[in-house]
Amino acid sequence: MILAFSVFLITLVFIIWQPKGLQIGTSAVVGAIVALIVGVVSFSDVFIVTEIVWDATLSFIGIIILSMVLDEIGFFEWAAIKMAKLSGGNGHMMFVYILLLGALVSAFFANDGAALILTPILLAKMKYLKMKPLAIFAFLMAGGFIGDSASNPLVISNLTNIVTVGYFDIGFVEYAKNMFLPNLLAIFASIAVLWVYFRKDIPFTVDVSKLPDASSVIKNQTMFKFSWIFLALLMVGYFIGDYFHMPVSVFALGGALVFLAIANHYKAVKPIMTIKAAPWQVVWFSIGLYVVVYGLKNAGLTDVIASWIAGLNTQGTAIAIIGTGFLSAIISSIMNNMPTIMIMDIAIDQVGYVGNEALVYANILGSNLGPKMTPIGSLATLLWLHVLAKKGVKITWAEYMKVGLVITPPVLLVALLGLI
Repeated sequence: MILAFSVFLITLVFIIWQPKGLQIGTSAVVGAIVALIVGVVSFSDVFIVTEIVWDATLSFIGIIILSMVLDEIGFFEWAAIKMAKLSGGNGHMMFVYILLLGALVSAFFANDGAALILTPILLAKMKYLKMKPLAIFAFLMAGGFIGDSASNPLVISNLTNIVTVGYFDIGFVEYAKNMFLPNLLAIFASIAVLWVYFRKDIPFTVDVSKLPDASSVIKNQTMFKFSWIFLALLMVGYFIGDYFHMPVSVFALGGALVFLAIANHYKAVKPIMTIKAAPWQVVWFSIGLYVVVYGLKNAGLTDVIASWIAGLNTQGTAIAIIGTGFLSAIISSIMNNMPTIMIMDIAIDQVGYVGNEALVYANILGSNLGPKMTPIGSLATLLWLHVLAKKGVKITWAEYMKVGLVITPPVLLVALLGLI
């Protein structure tokens, strides 16, 4: 156990630290190789892990490619300007509308897509509107939070969702039905708690007349109009895939490549540059880190967690759901939600989830919302901080956790109550 934890902690440190620009995927793969060499995992474990994460990883790449093409067209910038102008210059209404936009982007383009695509657009518009630093901080923190807290409604909304759905063989429709109310409550609770926390920093009025006309930022009108039809067809495809028990990545990645080809035909993007810019490091990150984490499973960590969940089960359904959700949240905030979701999935499977399916969804809610307590909790947060740092905005761990530790618990509790 000590050896397995040591390999995991050192790997996680290098992933977060990224010394001399060391990529997160490279650190994860090196950690996996070390885990193999010291014997905490075997080659057969690598194949087991790959089988668990391949669909989620390829789906994620597809969603990001689709998001990047839409971003090139001007889709997200158009949406951001529309939402800002819809507020009529009321700063507090703009705050709410921007959070609703973040929730929509997270639902259909994953929380990581929201972090990578929407964050720089919002930052640019807020600077353009000459908002004060405290107001910019409020909008950025709130936008970063909603990206994870609203990443529950669909299988494609978060990597953790795809991993868990694949592990427990949950259908696209079944998942959406069970997560509809918890996600809706998570969004409302997030907006309410974030507004209460930041209300003094939000400007009462904003001169939205300074913003350009939304239509002027669209770089290809043909692709912009077609994108609405394509996104609707893609959603239908997910439901068809569910009916025929097809992997999510068939439509997520397949659809993205088709959309990229169509965008290339209309000269809206340069496909080679788009594919090169896709976060391929996430592929190696997913497989590498999961291999390292599987060493913790082999060392008995899942047995310990399974015993805790079994103990919660003896206290009744409500306690079991809330307890499992917060257990997942706390572990995610300490050791990142990507390894946590697999460890918790295996532990819930060991306890026996048949008749106890709510624990599976409680784990997802905990893994999606809990990471917001610390900067290392999720890949989306790490990407979000990286994007901001490149734009010259530095948010310290203390500044982040001062907000995250206060806001996250009540929002998670409300979402879990919705699950009950």
